[in-house]
Amino acid sequence: MNITESVATSFASLRANKLRSLLTMLGIIIGVAAVIATVALGDGAQISVKESLTKLGSNLLFVRPGNQMTGGIVVAVGSSVRLKEEDAKSIKQKADYVADVIAEYQLRTQVKFQNKNWNTTIVGTYPSYGDVRNYKATQGRYFTDQELKEARTVAVIGPTVAQNLFDAGQDPLGKTIRLKNINFEIIGVLEEKGQSGFQNLDDQVLVPLSTMQKRVAGVNFVSGITVKVSDETKMDDAVVEVERVMRKSHRLRESQDNDFTIRNQADIIAAVGETSRILSFLLASVAIVALIVGGIGIMNIMLVSVTERTKEIGIRKAIGAKKRDVLLQFLIESLTLSILGGIIGILLGVGVSFLIGNVSTFRTVVSAQSIVVSFIFSAFVGIFFGLYPARKAADANVIDALRYE
Repeated sequence: MNITESVATSFASLRANKLRSLLTMLGIIIGVAAVIATVALGDGAQISVKESLTKLGSNLLFVRPGNQMTGGIVVAVGSSVRLKEEDAKSIKQKADYVADVIAEYQLRTQVKFQNKNWNTTIVGTYPSYGDVRNYKATQGRYFTDQELKEARTVAVIGPTVAQNLFDAGQDPLGKTIRLKNINFEIIGVLEEKGQSGFQNLDDQVLVPLSTMQKRVAGVNFVSGITVKVSDETKMDDAVVEVERVMRKSHRLRESQDNDFTIRNQADIIAAVGETSRILSFLLASVAIVALIVGGIGIMNIMLVSVTERTKEIGIRKAIGAKKRDVLLQFLIESLTLSILGGIIGILLGVGVSFLIGNVSTFRTVVSAQSIVVSFIFSAFVGIFFGLYPARKAADANVIDALRYE
């Protein structure tokens, strides 16, 4: 019996038991579909976060209070650790590779307009926030240096805030909103940036840092400092410079650890990418378990098939079928089950991925690599788990097989 006849016989056997064949393939179908869908979700999330962070600029350094300790967790060295506005000014004056620096103080609170309110992030910062963070005002303008100096109550709001406080078509410019029982005039609306991980970049209100410190929060320190590096190829040099300036500003001795942390935007993007890859791997590993379970199902049903067709095996051997012919026939049946299940699983996985991408906020990216790997793995499962039943059939004694009832 040649391979063509074996394949034809295998399909005939599968068609004779359609429901059983479908149920046998179910584990493979679910496993392959799950692998493709989870990898598509992981790749989509990774690309989305990278794009969102890149929109903010890849030449940024973030200075935060506290020292990075063992395990990569940023912790405060002490309650007295604070970043001051003077730190930002020192960096701008004394670091050669720095194009601009902004200090920020953030506060989460309610913002109100007439009978509507919205919980958002208030950011006290400098007028150059848009240039450093790559944010443009699509309506109106940013506050000026004079307004910063005078601690004016003016605000630039994000699109999400505008959507939740104002009716469709209503112009926010010139309207008055209340923050911490203080009236602020809206002078600008930011461009839409979208989601970055779990952070909505459009859900914020920008106010002058002096206004935030003196009138809203009542503090004399800042939450963080953002540094725009003049040359992306000099990021490492800029980190060294900023660290040197900060240590001098904080009067740290050589034996003392930094009481601040400097994060590189490129490092953050790389870390997010690595986290997404690990998550995708874990999800795919769970899906692979379904493939293995499907393989066990194939082995189980093939063993049942060998038992049911024992007499047929005896007849085939009696009329001249060789051991390898019987082995090949049952191995092809097992492989056919897994390959058909793999093909159906690929179609289902691609369909589910596109459906998730179209009806939800999650981005999905189906890669050819995940499809090829899933198909190859499903074929391997068919061969691996079908080999034992096929060998059992091939090793059957002709006399015993012919006598089997």
